[in-house]
Amino acid sequence: MAASRRRPAWAAAHGWRHALDRLSRGWERTAIYIPVLLMGLLALGTYWLVRNTPGSLPSEGQKVISSEPDYYMRKFGIKTFDDAGQLKSDVAGTEVRHYPDTDTLEIDKALIRSYSIEGRLTTSTGDRALTNGDGSEVQLTGNARVVREASVGPDGREVARLEFRGEFLHVFVNDERVKSHLPVVIKRGADEFEGDTFAYDNLDRVADLKGRVKGVLVPRKAIGRVP
Repeated sequence: MAASRRRPAWAAAHGWRHALDRLSRGWERTAIYIPVLLMGLLALGTYWLVRNTPGSLPSEGQKVISSEPDYYMRKFGIKTFDDAGQLKSDVAGTEVRHYPDTDTLEIDKALIRSYSIEGRLTTSTGDRALTNGDGSEVQLTGNARVVREASVGPDGREVARLEFRGEFLHVFVNDERVKSHLPVVIKRGADEFEGDTFAYDNLDRVADLKGRVKGVLVPRKAIGRVP
């Protein structure tokens, strides 16, 4: 009975061939869809990368510039020199902050000394100063004061000491101009003037005072007069 249940060798071989044929036909049918499956997997992978990859850095032209200070210094002092090595300016203060969006410097308790080509010293002070990137403009706020020391002009004549005081002064360094929309006191030597607004041009030696203007002129002593 056991021998009758044993499958002949040719039947076993035929069964293996049939199984292989079915596997081959199944593989062929599956192979048709492999490119589609691969494309689907590629699309899913691309979508995942897009969702999980951080945004690319903006280009130089698209860079977002912050309005917050990007650096500051405390109890600082900065000196600048011209091409000939002569001292051009000396800036100091309790703290300075740089704002990259406007390229300006904000200085607390500012002390600014600047020297003209002829060597004339001008000193600017204020509770706060705001300067542009190249230092050609300075806005002084709170106890603002600009003093140009006495000097000798190209013609050999003495140039009197000149002082401006107020709560706000806008100084144009290269053009040697000062202006303000607030009341200002001007002292030239012993003379003193006041005005609600003013503009001064040192190159033309003209001061334009407006509003309630008043002044005090001190007579000059006559040369050779015996008191």
